[in-house]
Amino acid sequence: MHYVKVVLGVLLGITVFLFLDYALPSKNTVRVTNTYNRLTDIGANSMFYAAADTGTVQNAQGQRDIRFIETVRPNGKVFVYRNEDTGWIWPPYFKYDSSNLQAEATNNRSDSANPKWVSVTGYGWRIPMFSIYPNAISMRPVADAQAAPLNWPAMMILLVLGALLALLWRMWNQFRERTIDPAARRVSAAVDNVDARADAAMDRVGQEFTEAREGFTGWLDTWKGKPRDPK
Repeated sequence: MHYVKVVLGVLLGITVFLFLDYALPSKNTVRVTNTYNRLTDIGANSMFYAAADTGTVQNAQGQRDIRFIETVRPNGKVFVYRNEDTGWIWPPYFKYDSSNLQAEATNNRSDSANPKWVSVTGYGWRIPMFSIYPNAISMRPVADAQAAPLNWPAMMILLVLGALLALLWRMWNQFRERTIDPAARRVSAAVDNVDARADAAMDRVGQEFTEAREGFTGWLDTWKGKPRDPK
């Protein structure tokens, strides 16, 4: 049972970590190289795209006209964002300005000779094998490639989640101390009482059986001509 609890705890921890890693906003300093729209097949990876009623209308072939933003990081590695509205659906970024963001990204395009660096806030993962892209939420210009603005939104969300977790843990401990522990002690005492009564009953049965056997043995001895044990 101990190992089952450990495994379940590890799986729960991994699930929570992956959930937060995907849903929390992240900031990356990048240089925008291109912006465009592309008909994209939405199939088994649909959970990593905006809901159909908030994103671009999907055609009969399961394709959606999605905006993309191509960027380059300071280390030279490329990174591609999608640019979709989120609406009121998960995750709750309430984004409705993907057209404005696309125009802003287009205005900030630059080349390596005259770079313009921007900090892009987004969420999600980039998994090329499954055509999964992070969704850009906003961007703002920064001074240079070394600029690394603090990720205040993620920090505040984690702080609030930590406070809620601490509150729930405290409430659970109080509930356990006031309700579960006393009930467990009462059940344990009742079980001990039952065990004690059972042991006493077994002792009485054993004693009566011994007395009955000795009495029967004495009675048989009288038939054999032996004097009966005065006990």
